[in-house]
Amino acid sequence: MAPGEDGLDVAIAALQARGRFGIRLGLGRTRALLRALGSPEAGLRGVLIGGTNGKGSVQAMVGAALAAGGVRVGQAPKPHLVEYRERIIVDGHLLTPADFGETLRAALAASDEVASRHGPPTEFEVLTAAAFLAFARARVEVAVVEVGLGGRLDATNAWDGGVAAVTNVALDHMEHLGSSLASIGREKAAIIKRGDLAVTGTGGDGLAPIRRRATRLRVPLTITEPAQVLGMDRVGLRVRLSGLGEVRLGLLGRHQAANAAVAVAILEALRRAGIADLSSDAMRRGLAGARWPGRLELLAISPDGHAEPASSERPDPDAPDLLLDGAHNPDGVRAFLEAFDELRPRLSPGRPTLMLGLMADKDVAGIIGPLAAADALRGARIITTRCDAPRAVPAADLVTAWRSLANARAGHELVAWETVDAALEAALAAVRADGGPLLVAGSLYLVGAVRGRLISAPDGRAEERTSARWPTQHPS
Repeated sequence: MAPGEDGLDVAIAALQARGRFGIRLGLGRTRALLRALGSPEAGLRGVLIGGTNGKGSVQAMVGAALAAGGVRVGQAPKPHLVEYRERIIVDGHLLTPADFGETLRAALAASDEVASRHGPPTEFEVLTAAAFLAFARARVEVAVVEVGLGGRLDATNAWDGGVAAVTNVALDHMEHLGSSLASIGREKAAIIKRGDLAVTGTGGDGLAPIRRRATRLRVPLTITEPAQVLGMDRVGLRVRLSGLGEVRLGLLGRHQAANAAVAVAILEALRRAGIADLSSDAMRRGLAGARWPGRLELLAISPDGHAEPASSERPDPDAPDLLLDGAHNPDGVRAFLEAFDELRPRLSPGRPTLMLGLMADKDVAGIIGPLAAADALRGARIITTRCDAPRAVPAADLVTAWRSLANARAGHELVAWETVDAALEAALAAVRADGGPLLVAGSLYLVGAVRGRLISAPDGRAEERTSARWPTQHPS
């Protein structure tokens, strides 16, 4: 079949079939898979970014700054919100369907070669190998790769780009990484390799294992402090960063001050390692232009039911604000609520509506508890739904959990819709009636589903602007 949309559909179906192998941590399959592809990661330099929260925002900022400096950059963010092509970005653009399909088919063919000896590679391992193959074919100069889960046994750790970063350490994925900050920190610290430069924004109990590993491997470690926050409005954050002065961030939420400090330290480490040397102007432009869809992303719902970037000045009475955030653990929820509370006077006036969906393997009580107690959500309409995923919590169970944790005087109106489509229809009707903002939070499965239904292109740009242009001849 010729490469194209149909061929891509077939390749993605084959990729999704590997989901049945689940999460199987380990590096042997990925290393074998990369060898079968001709070791496309060999010689590729860049940064591997781990951490509990913020690693996606940091990779977005680092990637945007490198691109602003004229560097040909490849990014491998995780997870995708709407479609698989979001997993591989070159120069800020998605691959064409034909190029993505071709790359994916090559990785799948190689996975069949290694399966008999190493076991069948998982979906994530195939995608990791495909990203490195795409970077090699696109002649990427610097790679910015986000860890999937943990670090030590994550497929991305088969690569060493020269710089390693751990944004922070918090309790998440405890069934795989351990039940303490120290144990989780050890897993994440393992992405630091001998000869690297390392960066972390971690503090507390999670920092000690990162320090120990860096010391044992004689790796220089930069520990960052959050940038000073000067203010936040509808379009982002103003911060003061060492060496750059006042800087505009294109991302919302005061927690981005910590992420920006890590991002700038990574860029400095890339310079010290001889990988990329950016001007201060390129860094400022990149930080201001960075976007990370679905993470405290402010959109507006137009009268025709589509979502588009919200007005930078003030809410449009004919287009209620939509705030998307994949807050899927307690720390993420706290950051979401702090940002919403600060933004509330600048958002659509009226009764807020929260659309919520969660995965059963998350800390459901730890997520719902702060939401139910939030002053900014007093009197809000709460619409729960079951995400389109096998591990999703039923909508009715979320209502039960909310009622058990909320103060009856908070005045919440609770409604459960078992399908995302029904819940979204009810949520859109509610904000049109009440005028208040629509908040979509919890699982990234839910955020991606809502975003995909309201925005035609997965990254909010016209399709013709989301194609990476490869050289005519791909290197072997």
